[in-house]
Amino acid sequence: MKHATVAIGFVTGMLAGMVRAGRDPAPLLAAADIAPAAMTTMTDPTARIPLAAYADLYNRVAAALDDEAFGLFSAPMRGGSFEFLARALVGARTLEEALQRLARFLRVLLPDMAVSVERQGNQAWLRIAETRLLASDPADPADPGRVFAYEWLLRLIHGLACWLAGRGLGLDAVAFPYPRPPHAADYALIYTAHSSFDAPRLEARFQANLLDLPLRREDAALAAFLVDAPGRIATLYRRDRDSVRAVRDLLHAALPALPTLEEVAAALHLSPRSLHRRLAEEGANFRQIKDALRRDLALARLAKTESSVAAIAAELGYADPSAFYRAFVEWTGNAPSAYRARLVQRG
Repeated sequence: MKHATVAIGFVTGMLAGMVRAGRDPAPLLAAADIAPAAMTTMTDPTARIPLAAYADLYNRVAAALDDEAFGLFSAPMRGGSFEFLARALVGARTLEEALQRLARFLRVLLPDMAVSVERQGNQAWLRIAETRLLASDPADPADPGRVFAYEWLLRLIHGLACWLAGRGLGLDAVAFPYPRPPHAADYALIYTAHSSFDAPRLEARFQANLLDLPLRREDAALAAFLVDAPGRIATLYRRDRDSVRAVRDLLHAALPALPTLEEVAAALHLSPRSLHRRLAEEGANFRQIKDALRRDLALARLAKTESSVAAIAAELGYADPSAFYRAFVEWTGNAPSAYRARLVQRG
């Protein structure tokens, strides 16, 4: 997803442990090309950065701290922890067996969080709860480090499960144990379109039959997987989502025209119903993908070109600039011209 962007809230959360420890993240932000206005941007909940810069920062922070969990917990996850976790799971016969092993492994590796898997009838739940308060302020459940700890661990477990199963595993719904964060709109393309908040613990619900999937990963596949892991699977937007990526690429190539779901399905040699089902299995829908693509391209063009707002609206398939204006305000809370002016002020 070449033009994908990341809400700044994920960056703030990832850096929270480093900031708590009194370490200045500015050099790492600069090295990841998120400077020179990085610290100003960090205070703006509507700001976004390129996904590539986020992925770069992810690896730099983990390396600088020698902690694959970013200093968010009472004990660090030293470099190599994820590799040993993956090696412990790869020999499991089914996904359920792998997730049960993972829960036991994390009990030792990450004692601040309790992970469990339960099935009942045709539904199953992945549950994550803190065993030690993660917020630096006990009265603040929306502490950025605490929020990111849950976001990161769910993404890590889910991404690893998808790789082990060799397919995307759709989450039917996720309840998060904190107030809705400003960047929650991104959850639809990371976890599921059905997110809720202020739950007593994190609960991710999915179809129980997924637990019975056989695992067929071997040492050669594991070696290739570990080259870019854990960063590859934990840097947000799901790379196991082949249908989401294919739809986004087709829509991007067609701009300023906007193909319908039926036209995209035909280009992918699928029926509209099959495409709809595949997107649903990957936790997305056609409109979300289209809106996210237009948002990311709009932000990039406002930042990197001098094109007028009307020209950008036309390039993105908006027949009426006012429709683009309304959409942009919904995405960022700012008018396009005001957003560009703020970028100029930051240098």
